[in-house]
Amino acid sequence: MASDIRTSELKEPVDVAEYLFRRLHEVGIRGIHGVPGDYNLVALDYVPKAGLNWVGNVNELNAGYAADGYARVKGISAVVTTFGVGELSLLNAIAGAYSEFVPIVHIVGTPSTLSQRDGMLLHHTLGNGNFEVFSDMSKNISCAMAKLNDPHEATTLIDNAIRECWVQSRPVYITLPTDMVQKKVEGERLKTPIHLNHPPNQTEKEDYVVDVVLKYLHAAKNPVILVDACAQRHRVLDEVHELIQTSNLPTFVAPMGKGAVNETLPNYGGVYAGDGSNEGVRERVESSDLILSIGAIKSDFNTAGFTYRISQLSTIDFHSDYVRVKYSEYPGIRMQGVLKKVVAKMGKLNVQPGPTASNEIAHKDKKMSNNEVISHDWLWPRVGQWLQPYDIVITETGTANFGIWETKFPKGVSALSQVLWGSIGYSVGACQGAALAAKEMGNRRTVLLVGDGSFELTAQEVSTMIRQGLKPIIFLINNEGYTIERYIHGFEAPYNDIQPWKYADLIAAFGGTPENSKTYQVKTKQEAEDLFNDKEFAKAGKLQFVEMLMPKEDAPKALQLTAEASAKNNAKQ
Repeated sequence: MASDIRTSELKEPVDVAEYLFRRLHEVGIRGIHGVPGDYNLVALDYVPKAGLNWVGNVNELNAGYAADGYARVKGISAVVTTFGVGELSLLNAIAGAYSEFVPIVHIVGTPSTLSQRDGMLLHHTLGNGNFEVFSDMSKNISCAMAKLNDPHEATTLIDNAIRECWVQSRPVYITLPTDMVQKKVEGERLKTPIHLNHPPNQTEKEDYVVDVVLKYLHAAKNPVILVDACAQRHRVLDEVHELIQTSNLPTFVAPMGKGAVNETLPNYGGVYAGDGSNEGVRERVESSDLILSIGAIKSDFNTAGFTYRISQLSTIDFHSDYVRVKYSEYPGIRMQGVLKKVVAKMGKLNVQPGPTASNEIAHKDKKMSNNEVISHDWLWPRVGQWLQPYDIVITETGTANFGIWETKFPKGVSALSQVLWGSIGYSVGACQGAALAAKEMGNRRTVLLVGDGSFELTAQEVSTMIRQGLKPIIFLINNEGYTIERYIHGFEAPYNDIQPWKYADLIAAFGGTPENSKTYQVKTKQEAEDLFNDKEFAKAGKLQFVEMLMPKEDAPKALQLTAEASAKNNAKQ
C-alpha cells in the first residue's frame, strides 16, 4: 500500500478525486456519464463539487455510446464505471471510440490497494486474486493507462492521461482505488492548465514537405480535395476550410467525413464512396490527376465495399502524424502545419469545376398521393431540405448511415455515425450524449435517424434523455428488421426478423409526459411531408418521437451496393 503525502508538505492539499474531476472540468467536460457501483460511489460524491453534472445512464454500454456522442460534439468526454462487471459492459463502446478516434476518459472505481495486494476474494472478480485482468483487457483499446495506486504519482498520471486522450483523440483508462479517492495531493498544480497542444513540426522538414506538395499541386491539371473523418477528429477543419475556399478546388467528403465540410460552399460536390458515390462524383474524383486526401479512413463501409478507384500515384495523403506524397512518406509531420503553409504559398491553381450537390428530389419520386409509401429515394433529399443550420444529425449503422449520403447539409451541421466500428444500437446512446452536449452549448437541435432493429438494442437510453430534460427529434425507421443484414445474406431468414414493438408507447413507459414529449406515426409521403412542414414540430421544444413506416424491401442504393460487396468479401476462400 502506497504511503501518504504528508499534508504539511502540500501548499494546497486536495483529494485525488477532486483533482481528477476538476481537471476534467478544465478541458470542457460538464456532464459525466456512467453507472454507479460500490467501488466508485465515494468518488462520485466529488462530481458536483467540481461543477460537473452526473448523467446516470441505464447501463454501461449505453453510457459509453453516450460518452462517444458527447465527445464528438464537445471535443472530449468522461465515463465512470465500477470494477469488473461495469467496465467490461462498457468495452464495446470504448473499442468503437478507439477505432474511430474519439477521446473518452474512462474512470474505473476499483477495490482498495490493500485488497488488491492481499489478493482478497472479492465480488466482481474472477475469484483468482488477479486484479490486473480487466485492465489488461483495456490496454489495446486505450492510448494511455493511469493506475492511481500512489498519491505521489497520481497528479502526474492524471494530467498525462487527459493530455494523451486529447492529443491522440482516443480513449484513456484510469483506475481509482477506493482508498485513493480521499488521499491528499498537491492542488496548486491545478493553477497550471494541462498543455494540450502538439509540438510544432520540425521547420526544415515541414517546409520541404510543403514544397513537394506545391510542386505536384501546381503541375496538376484537375486536382480535387477529398475530406474524411480524421480531419474532424484531429481538429484541422479550420485549415481544411481555408484550403477549400482559397483554392476553389472541387471538394468531396467520404461517408465518415459527412459534416466535416460546409456543404453550402459552391465548390462542394457531394459524397465520394467508389460505386456508392453521389451522382457524377465518382467520375469526377477518379478522373482527377491529383487528389488531396485529408484524414482518410479507407474502410469497407467507408468505400462502398473497397470500390475506390484512386491510384496512390495520384494522391497526397494528409494525416495526424505523417504526410504521404504519392509513394513517398514523411513521418512525424502533422497535417495542420503543412496545410497552413500550403494555403499561404498556394497561388493560382488549375481549377476544373465539378458536380454540385443538391437536395433535389427526382421527378419519379415526387408523386404525392394519400397512399404513396415513403421511399428512401424520396426521404433523404427531403430530410436535407428540412434540416436547419447547425443541427446535430446522428445516423445509425445500416439504413440511415447509407441514406444520409444523399442528404446535402445546411451550414454548420455536425454528423455523427459509426461507419468503421459499426455497432448497431450505437446511435441511440450517442444521441443522448450529443443532445446533452448541445444543451450545454446552447441547445442546437439534435436529430436521430435509427432503424427499428438497432433501436431495440439500446431503446432504454431514451429514458435518460427524458430524465435529463433533453429534446431530440427521433425518427425511427420501421422496416421490419435488420435491413443491411438482409441485403448481405438471408433476406427472408428469421434471424434478420425482430419482434415488432409498439414503439411510440415506449416514451410514456420511460416517463414521458405531454409536457416533455410527443409521439407521431407516419405511413405515407403525404403524412411525412405534413410533419416536415409543421413549424411547431421543427422548433424541437420537447422530445419528439416519429415512427416512420417504410417498405421492408426498400433500402438506399449505397447500402445495397455495399452489402453486395460485403457478401462477396465474406465469401472469399
